[in-house]
Order: sequence, then structure tokens, then C-alpha cells
Amino acid sequence: MQAMRKPFILITFLGLFLAFLMSIPHSGYAKEGKTMRAEKIRHSVIAGSWYPGNPATLTREIKTYLSEAKSPKVKGRIVGLISPHAGYMYSGPVAAYSYKQIIGEDFSTVIIIAPSHRAYFEGASIYNLGSYETPLGLVPLDYGLIDAIMKEDPVVRYVPEAHTQEHSLEIQLPFLQVTLGDFKLVPIVMGDQTWENCAKLAKAIAYAVKKAPDPHKVLLVASTDLSHFHNYNTAVKLDSVVIDAVNDFDPKELNDALRSGKCEACGGGPMITVMLASKDLGATKSKVLKYANSGDVTGDRGSVVGYMAAVLYDNPGIHKGKEKEKVGVDLGLSEKDKKVLHHIARTVIEKACKGEKIPEFKVDSPILKEPRGAFVTLHKNGQLRGCIGHIRATSPLYKTVAEMAYAAAFEDPRFPPLRADELPYIDIEISVLTPFRKINDINEIKIGKHGLMIRKNGYSGLLLPQVPVEWKWDLNEFLEHTCLKAGLRKDAWKDKDTEIYVFSAEVF
Repeated sequence: MQAMRKPFILITFLGLFLAFLMSIPHSGYAKEGKTMRAEKIRHSVIAGSWYPGNPATLTREIKTYLSEAKSPKVKGRIVGLISPHAGYMYSGPVAAYSYKQIIGEDFSTVIIIAPSHRAYFEGASIYNLGSYETPLGLVPLDYGLIDAIMKEDPVVRYVPEAHTQEHSLEIQLPFLQVTLGDFKLVPIVMGDQTWENCAKLAKAIAYAVKKAPDPHKVLLVASTDLSHFHNYNTAVKLDSVVIDAVNDFDPKELNDALRSGKCEACGGGPMITVMLASKDLGATKSKVLKYANSGDVTGDRGSVVGYMAAVLYDNPGIHKGKEKEKVGVDLGLSEKDKKVLHHIARTVIEKACKGEKIPEFKVDSPILKEPRGAFVTLHKNGQLRGCIGHIRATSPLYKTVAEMAYAAAFEDPRFPPLRADELPYIDIEISVLTPFRKINDINEIKIGKHGLMIRKNGYSGLLLPQVPVEWKWDLNEFLEHTCLKAGLRKDAWKDKDTEIYVFSAEVF
């Protein structure tokens, strides 16, 4: 009997020891090819507070947000998203607009870049110890891509305090689990958000993704909220600057606006990084899908936080040279008239860029001598590079175009003055305006025909007829974005003291 007791004791001890190992919730092993890596699971720190802790309740809530998000899916290959990170009751309905874009998409890895709210450190930190846990299950790490990014630049390393209590990254995961199902994660938290740090991180990410087995199956996500604790109108005005920079797909414009205090975003660095990396990975367009703030949820407009959803994608229409949908009206300009105006605009811009004298222009066409308002819009490689206009018909059309061409190139406050080395990449669009007409019934507005100007309390905003067509807005969205352009709250068009004007244009 005693001879049998030792093996029995040993087996019992081994069994208890294995049970003890299995009971440790934060440890495990993950396969990496033919090797195994010990894991330290990063448990949820906000389940049950920032979002529901019950899996069924959480899934149901997210699916409700997704079903209520009405934005149509963009046409093209999605590269990145921008999504807010407040509690779901505040920002969930906005975040759904971003995540609805990826339903049905085949992404195998998601790189989330989020800001650090609790710890300051230089560079950026990747959590590389183990899976992230939410009530919907474990999200495994993409160790191969993590290692590739960390090897690319020392700006990226592991900083423990960056991930311990940080909510801004974790809060994106349940939306991704519902919309994508299974995927691997690269969790990055940014410390300092300088332009230099953003550029280095973006370069490291893009380089590593390009070397991945299938780069098109990697999704980038920037986590950010916008302005914090201003009154409603001030918040809308600040946040409209971010919206414009994102719609322009201009990370430098966004960086400069953030640094100068023209706008706010706690995840400005993640946004800039994702925009830079997305461009490097082939994205050609950026579109804001939804904006709201906490005042829209609580009704308290004294101190609000702003939220925005956006998608960054490769629009195949830019590459195929697809003809733009016809907008505006025909004002009787001949093809020769249009060529003359384009020649005037380009001559003004080129002469001014080179420091040469701008010539006096002479025209024969009577219609070019008529007083008209006009806008001149510049695009560089498909992206906005300047847009200035004069709405009143106070000068002959050809002179208005000459003046607005100069202003668009050198006086648009959103952009630095145009340089001579940019000239070969500049496209010019001219919009000749009709007179403005005040309306009392929004049903008079025709998408594709009318532009809008909205005025209230000394604020005014204008959008040309081609804008809602380009962004596929409905009437309500067109009105909301014009209000935001004016620095007003998005539903200010409903107020009795708000003035709404329509106009049209011949666009060429």
C-alpha cells in the first residue's frame, strides 16, 4: 500500500497544480507559427460603465446603433476609420456611422491608434503581451505586424502605464467584434502627439502593412473625441474646423489648426497619423459621415463634448477620370467663354507664383463683361487646395474670376500660399453664380441645382451646388452642413430667425 501511495500523491499534486494554472485568468499561450508566446490578457476596465457588461445587452445595443445609422456605404476600398471614444450612450450612435462602413468587409487585422488620457510619455506604445478582453470575448494580437512596426522605428515601444486604465482604445473593440467577427489587433496608444511623432508612427505603420501578406486586409482606426466642455455653438464652430480638414483629407491642415487653437481633439495625433498612413497605403478620399455632440443627447448645451465619424478610402473614380455628375444650371456660357475664363485664372496664378506681372485681360464676349459673382476652386491631386468666391455681382465676370483665382491660390486662410512647384498638379474649377434668392420653404431646394447660404446672428455659411452631389447628401444633411460651415449648430436652419438663401451656378 505504501508503495502505491507516492505515485498517488504525485498525481494528485500534479492535478492540483494544473488546475491552479488553468484558474489564472490573465495567463495563457498564443501560437506564433511553430512557436508559442506566453500571454498576459488585458482585461476590460470599462465594461459595465462605459458600455454594457452583459454580452447580449452589449451586442443588442451596438446592433441598434448600426441599424439607425443611415449613411450610405462609400464606393471604393476602405483603408481607415475615425471614431469617437466616449461612453456608448453619448458617442455610440456616432461611432456606428464609421463601423457600418465595414460590415461585410474582409479585414483580418485592425490597427487602433488611441490617445493616452492618464499617462504622458514620448512616442507611442504598443501592447504586445496578450489578447484584449471584452464581454464579447478575447481579441488576439497580430504579433507579426506588431513586431514589424516596433522594429521599424524606436518611437514605438511598450509602455505599461499607457494601457493599464486607458479607455479610448478598448471602447472601439465591441463595435469591431460585432461588425467584423474574428480579427487580430494591433493596439497603439500615443503619448506625445507632435507632428514629428505622428509622421514617424505613420511611416512605420505603412511600411509594416505594405510588407504584410495581404495589406488590403488591414484596417486603420483613429480614436478621438473633439472639443471639450464649451457651450453648444462654440463647440460646433471649433469642431467644424476639424470636419473641414478631414473632408479635405489634409493632415497638415488639421495639425496646424490644432496647434493654433482653432480646434480641439484629444485624439488629434491618432487622426493625423491614420490620415498620413492611409494616404501612404493608397487612400485618396476622406469623408465625414456624422457629427454630433453630447448636447444632442442630454439636451444640456452649456458644456458639451464633440463626436465625429469618418471613413478614409480609395475612390476608384479619381483614378478612372470619371466625369463628374452634372450640377448647377446653364447660364449661356459658350465653350470658348469657359476656355477664356480658365486661361485667365491659370495665367493669374502662374504669373503670381513666379513673381511676374499679371497682364491686363481684354475680352470680346458680352457675357464675360456682365457683372457676376463667381467662385474659383483649386484641387491638387484631387484634394482641395483653395476655394474663394465673391457672391455679389459687382464686377465684370472675367475680372471677378481673375481676382478669385488669385485669392484661392494665395489668400485662403486654410492653406499656405501656392508654390510654383505645385503648379503642374493644380486643377481649376470655376463656378459662375446666379443671383441669391431668400426662401421660406426648404422644399424649394433642389439637390444638384441649388447652392445654399444660411445666415443667423451675424454668422453665415455657403456651400456650392456641387458639394451635396459629391458627398451624396440628402436635403437634411445639406442644410446641416451649411449650418456647420457657418459655425452654427447643425439644426439652426429650423430657427425662425435663420435666413436661408438659394442660388445656382454654371460649374466648369
